[in-house]
Amino acid sequence: MTGLEANEDAALVAAAAGGDAAAFRSLVDRHLSGVLAVARRMLRDEAEAEDVAQEALLRLWRSADGIEVGPHGVKPWLRRVVSNLCVDRMRSGKRLTVVEEVPERAEPASQQTQMEADEVSQRVDAALKELPDRQRTALTLFHYEGLSQIEVGQIMGITDEAVESLLARARRNLKGALRDEWRELLSGQEQS
Repeated sequence: MTGLEANEDAALVAAAAGGDAAAFRSLVDRHLSGVLAVARRMLRDEAEAEDVAQEALLRLWRSADGIEVGPHGVKPWLRRVVSNLCVDRMRSGKRLTVVEEVPERAEPASQQTQMEADEVSQRVDAALKELPDRQRTALTLFHYEGLSQIEVGQIMGITDEAVESLLARARRNLKGALRDEWRELLSGQEQS
């Protein structure tokens, strides 16, 4: 990308930050193919790649006022966002596989189980939101992002021991808040 193109990106991002839809369309026209190429390479699935590209461009629209456009334009920022979104999709294991033919063997119905799991997940999310900020942050980084206690401490600017204490208190608080859910889960397993 030339210096002129980087300057044009900077001007378009600034205009999009001000709500200029035409400027945003120009950014999409300019960068969509590159964003899609990265997503296709990482995901190897056209539909998934299109979803990720759309999400990345929506983030560009929403975050335009906070983006610093460097000498290579907005391309490095978009590449980082797309890569992170692809990694999140791959980690979640929730990728959709589309097949041309109907499978020959019957698949057991799992809607009820999925609905129950979603309900429990919503209860856990609600309980997480009730935790004090520092406990929620430590628990999220450690359990959901898979970081070590040392890495969590570095991000939060606290010692490893302080992280351990925050995690212990967060787990205790969650256990208390989700006491009834644990009983339901355990009784459901006993019936199976």
